[in-house]
Amino acid sequence: MAKESMKAREVKRAKLVAKYAKKRAELLANGDYAGLQKLPKNASPVRMHNRCSLTGRPKGYMRQFGVSRINFREMALQGLIPGIRKASW
Repeated sequence: MAKESMKAREVKRAKLVAKYAKKRAELLANGDYAGLQKLPKNASPVRMHNRCSLTGRPKGYMRQFGVSRINFREMALQGLIPGIRKASW
């Protein structure tokens, strides 16, 4: 389980990215790189990191489901993810 501060930091970054998205697009379209420099660092979408929505684990993230590989496996075995079944042959 990730530290609460790390999860909170990612949420804060996501809010900043959403807040400045329109302004960033306008500045990029105009080629105003000096204006881009004045925006907060965390307003850049590159600084965001995918994390598991349940545990906050940063590695082994499955983008299609929004959870880590470990939680994905547990949920799949419990039948919580529709259409996913453990392979056996």
